[in-house]
Amino acid sequence: MNQEPERTDQCAPYFFLSYAHTPRHATDGPDPDMWVRRLFQDLCEHILMLTDLPAGEPAGFMDRAMRPGEDRGARRSAALAACRVFVPLYSPRYFVSDHCGREWRAFALRQARGRRSQDAPPPAIVPALWVPVHAERLPSTARSLSHDHELFGPHYASGGLYSLMKLRRYRSDYERAVLLLARAIVTTAHENPMPRGEPLDLTELPNAFGEPPVLRRLRIVVAAPSSRELPPGRSQRCYGPSPVDWNPYRESDLDAARPLADFAAEQVRGLDYLTTVEPLDEAAGSLLAEERPSAPTVMLLDRWAVTDPEQRELLTRVDAAAQPWVVVIVPWDRSDPDNESSAAELQSALEKTLPRTLQRGRSVSRTATGGVPSLAAFADILPTVIQWAAAQFLRYVAPVYPPAGPHVPRPRLLGPGPEPGIRPGEA
Repeated sequence: MNQEPERTDQCAPYFFLSYAHTPRHATDGPDPDMWVRRLFQDLCEHILMLTDLPAGEPAGFMDRAMRPGEDRGARRSAALAACRVFVPLYSPRYFVSDHCGREWRAFALRQARGRRSQDAPPPAIVPALWVPVHAERLPSTARSLSHDHELFGPHYASGGLYSLMKLRRYRSDYERAVLLLARAIVTTAHENPMPRGEPLDLTELPNAFGEPPVLRRLRIVVAAPSSRELPPGRSQRCYGPSPVDWNPYRESDLDAARPLADFAAEQVRGLDYLTTVEPLDEAAGSLLAEERPSAPTVMLLDRWAVTDPEQRELLTRVDAAAQPWVVVIVPWDRSDPDNESSAAELQSALEKTLPRTLQRGRSVSRTATGGVPSLAAFADILPTVIQWAAAQFLRYVAPVYPPAGPHVPRPRLLGPGPEPGIRPGEA
C-alpha cells in the first residue's frame, strides 16, 4: 500500500483561490462574485471529505472571506506563503488583472525557492476554468502549464464552471467537475509538498503576466484635518499628523486601525487600478482645473474639514470647477459623541460649501454623500463610486484617437428621391 508523502505543514490550507474581482453594478445590488464564493465553499466541503484536515482548519483561502477592516494584502501574502496548491480561476478578466498576476508571481517564487534540486518539480498549480479563454490570450506563464480541461468533462471545457452553475441542465456536470477539481488539488498537494515560504510584499512584485494592456488609474484625495488642525473640542482619536491618517471608524470598529485612505487604496488596487493617495491641498491643482487631470478622483471627506477656513475655501473652489469625475464619499460614524452633537451644523455647512458636488454624488449613492455609517458600508459603496467616476472621466477627459486617413464627413439623410421616370417638380 502506497504511503502518503510527508507534508511540510499539516494544517496549511490546501489551496489559494486566485480570481479577478467583478465590478459591482449598483451599491445595493447582489455581490457579483457570489458564484465564485459558492464554488469556493463547494471545493472546501469536498476537500474536507477527501482529507484528514483537522477540525477548524481552513481547507482553502479566498480573500473575499475576510472582514472589511483587515489588511487584505498582508492576509493574501501570508496565505500564499502557506497554502499547498495555487488555484487560478481562468477568465478573460483574470489575465488582465494586476493583483492576480502578482499573486501568481508570489507563489511561483515560493516554489522556485523551495526546490531541493535542479530538477524542477511539477508546479503546484491547478487551474480552474471559470470562463473559457482563447489560447492566444493566455500569457506564456499559463501556456507553459500542461493541463487538459477536457478531463473535467466536455461541458466544463467548452463553457467553464460559471456556465455549469448558471444552467440547471448542467447541474450534474458541475458537481462532477468540482469533485474532480477537489481531487486534483488534494493529489497535487500530496505529490508535490510545498515548504512554507516567507510572506512577500505583493505591491513590490512584478506581474507574472507582464504589464496589463491598460493601466487604469484613480486618485484618492483626503479632505480632513490633521491632529494639529482640529477645531476646539474635537477629539484627536480619529486623526494623525497628516490628513491622510484620518479614519472615522477607528473607535467603533476594532479592525479599523489603519488610515481609511490605506484601506480604500487596497480596495482600489483589488479592482485593478493604480492609485495614489493625496491630501486635498496637494491635489488642488488638478481638482481646480489648473492642470490637466490624470485620473478620476474619489474624495474622502470629513465633515469637520469645513471648520477649517483654508480647506473650506479649497472645497468651495473645487465645487465651482464642477469636474464630473470627482466624486465625494462622506464617512460618518454616528456613534462618535462629537459627531452626534455637531452633525446637523456640519452637514449644513457642507451643503453650502459643495452644493453641486453633493447633488451630483446623490445620483450615484445617497449614502455616500449623506454619511457612510460603518467600514463595511464604506467597502460596499466604494466600487460603485469608483466605477461611476471612471465612466465620467472616460466621457469627458480621456483622449480620443481618430482613425488614420482623411476626414470623412458624417453621412446625411436627404429623404426619398423621385420615382423613376418622373422629373423633379412633377407629381
